[in-house]
Amino acid sequence: MLIQSCVPQPARAVRAGITAVGSLLPEDVLSSDDLQREVNRRSGLALPPRILTQATGIVSRRVAAEGVYASTLAVGAARRALDSAGLDPLDVDLLVFASASRDMVEPATAHIVQAELGSKAYALDVTNACNSFVNGIDLARSMVLAGRARRALVVTGETPSRAVRTAPADLAEFRAAFAGYTFGDAGAAVVVEAVERGGILDVDGETHSEHWEVGGIPGGGSRHPRGDAYTYFRGDGHELRGVFEKVGTAVVDRTLHRTGMDWDGFAKVLVHQVTVPYLERFAELTGVPAGKLVVTVPELGNVASASIGVQLDRIFGELAPGERVLFVGLGGGISIMTMVWEKS
Repeated sequence: MLIQSCVPQPARAVRAGITAVGSLLPEDVLSSDDLQREVNRRSGLALPPRILTQATGIVSRRVAAEGVYASTLAVGAARRALDSAGLDPLDVDLLVFASASRDMVEPATAHIVQAELGSKAYALDVTNACNSFVNGIDLARSMVLAGRARRALVVTGETPSRAVRTAPADLAEFRAAFAGYTFGDAGAAVVVEAVERGGILDVDGETHSEHWEVGGIPGGGSRHPRGDAYTYFRGDGHELRGVFEKVGTAVVDRTLHRTGMDWDGFAKVLVHQVTVPYLERFAELTGVPAGKLVVTVPELGNVASASIGVQLDRIFGELAPGERVLFVGLGGGISIMTMVWEKS
């Protein structure tokens, strides 16, 4: 368990906050029905009509075109975040690429983003499945509070659509790959720096690593360095959902209790979105009012760690200073993370 709680602070204490945000969606749209037709054509299966749409609630998703990489989406989102704040890439002294996707195993994708932006910041990657982006924000916050960075740029570029098995050999392989059919691509970025009021007030998290085998992409590391069979996402969606249902609400409940807040205290609640049924079950278990959620999964699918960043970009301009937002990150491994942020 990892907790950084909000405590009474001196009037002039330094806080770190999110001061700008940007996101980028690929232009190409792929509907679930078209994806299913592709799977049927390439595999020879005769899947029940509209099974992907009905099972997931996902109608469409964005997919990166050829020549568009994780770094491409991250750079585009970063430029939008910097432009919105009137900043130059040289105004940033820490660059964190925080994503489940990457351009290559080595070097860190942060260096590719750095070179494309023209920044001179210290650059590194953070990877923790779909919790990567929230973890990256927390790392940037910690570096700012420690005096190690003045202004950080946290970026993600997610291209999980390239890990979707569109030609399963049989029905069993289709079932094993099913969670991957939820994926879509997106990029997001935030600027994190010292603020005089508001900012990131509370962070909490848990990992339940005994469940690390439930789902993932096994290829590319020392276990399976090569072989196309390992480059596709595989996992048991029902088992994954069961794990999150069992352990996921404890962190949220603890955050609400520790901060003395209830759902009325949040303008919005941004939660990682996998499918519509997952999101509905989250609302049922936690009691968060549906009107507090920013629902993106039906049109964008599961965009991995970019999910919360895309949601934040959609509401950022509507928030008034002093309004608070709760982030709820969920990631394979298994990890759960909450973050309470107040707009400055």
